[in-house]
Amino acid sequence: MLATSLVFGSILVFLFFIVGIMGGWVAREYMMNYQEGPQLHPEFFDTNGNVIPDEVIAFRFENDYDYDDSEDED
Repeated sequence: MLATSLVFGSILVFLFFIVGIMGGWVAREYMMNYQEGPQLHPEFFDTNGNVIPDEVIAFRFENDYDYDDSEDED
């Protein structure tokens, strides 16, 4: 009884493994071929809606949040 349940259980695990691999492969192919890529920001388009061929430069300004709140104590 134990041997037959182990055999059937291992066959079932193997079949689920194969189905999982095939399902993952199909999902990957769908995502790679049929999903849209990342959308561009409006800054990349000119007034006619065409993509600007020039290089876009980005600046990052950081505030200085390192306030020295400790006061000198005498």
